[in-house]
Amino acid sequence: MIVADENIPALVVEALRAAGHEVAYISEIAAGIDDDEVLERARALSAILLTADKDFGELIFLRRRASASVVLMRLGELTDADQAGLVVALFAARGSELAAAFTVVTVDRVRIRPGERPESDP
Repeated sequence: MIVADENIPALVVEALRAAGHEVAYISEIAAGIDDDEVLERARALSAILLTADKDFGELIFLRRRASASVVLMRLGELTDADQAGLVVALFAARGSELAAAFTVVTVDRVRIRPGERPESDP
């Protein structure tokens, strides 16, 4: 299961769904909710949160919020179609590594930081 933050292009969500992934898209189900609530929804679903919002790194690492897995896309320079292709390929090739990890995806690199998040909120 993937929870796509509302800052993820719709084309990326459509491509993931076409590839067989179950995707809950915040834009479709709860547009405008704050980051804490997005994070809580992903955690409650044991889902991977797909986002382009760097604030999730702060929530998880600096504020020590409990979280689901996070994939942070830093792909703003790519077209939506290119982002979709890269993200679908990432989930196909490394999907099992994305669970229980904080992953940062750039055009030329994927950094996966497994198991560094707290178990629960302070």
